[in-house]
Amino acid sequence: VNVCRDCLSSLNHAKVPRLALANHLYRGQLPNQFHDLTWIKEMVCAIYQNTAHVTRLYQSTDAAQPFVLHGNTCAHETNIISTIAVLPRAPADINGMLSVVFVRPTKLTDSSLKTMFQVHKNKVWAFLLWLCAHNHLYRHVRLDKDVMNQYSEDGPIPGISAR
Repeated sequence: VNVCRDCLSSLNHAKVPRLALANHLYRGQLPNQFHDLTWIKEMVCAIYQNTAHVTRLYQSTDAAQPFVLHGNTCAHETNIISTIAVLPRAPADINGMLSVVFVRPTKLTDSSLKTMFQVHKNKVWAFLLWLCAHNHLYRHVRLDKDVMNQYSEDGPIPGISAR
């Protein structure tokens, strides 16, 4: 069995390792309705922000498919930027942790980013309600419907095309 140095040290001192599942870190199974949550939707719901995301997108070189994009997103660890007492995070907070590099001869539009940075407002709200009911870390988080209303029903994060 491979054990990291920190865990081995804890076990040698007859202590449960800090990041062990036995320390109530197992979140359990998500209901089926949340299995398709994307990383961008999870960012909207996260209490802690500890990654910055850089996305590089290229337009297809096929003239018959001018709206096809390809690229990648890299998540970079940062110090914990903030904890929050009110969720969801505002679009400006999410945009502050994203950088999008877009290589294309024409201007970037929200419709071209809809699927990649899409936030389904109702699904995110339902997930937040579920988290508050089932996750002890969310018990004291206040949910703000006015912040949720800053997002469109199923469009990309507001302001993302300006990034």
